[in-house]
Amino acid sequence: MIALLQRVSQASVAVDSVTVGAIDAGLMVFLCAERGDSVKQADALLSKLIAYRVFSDDAGKMNRSLAQVQGGLLLVPQFTLAADTKSGTRPSFTPAAAPEEGRRLFDYFVAQARLRHPLVESGRFGADMQVTLTNDGPVTFWLQLRPAL
Repeated sequence: MIALLQRVSQASVAVDSVTVGAIDAGLMVFLCAERGDSVKQADALLSKLIAYRVFSDDAGKMNRSLAQVQGGLLLVPQFTLAADTKSGTRPSFTPAAAPEEGRRLFDYFVAQARLRHPLVESGRFGADMQVTLTNDGPVTFWLQLRPAL
């Protein structure tokens, strides 16, 4: 699984001009399931994400996690993160999980996140979404747990 996380001062996602998820300060995370991923990768990635230290402590160092600062978490499905761009000028999406499996793992990830963190919002799988965010820093990280094929 892949998570592209951004520390934000605010973020929101809309579908058909209706906001379906919004947070103030916290993490906005684009999430992608790859072929071969399972709940094992989802659980491990979620644990890492919640504990990942990207928020500043009193000394200005990135030493605090989402759990410690109790920030918002906005999860947005984005299968294009799995794009194979090695050749040509058109990406291939064969590394991405099949749509049904991607939806299942995204829904699982969101449900588990809501059990483990108090402020979780999400985008809508398969929808044409408009995402707005203010990246704080900017701070952006790519987290990837390879599928067990």
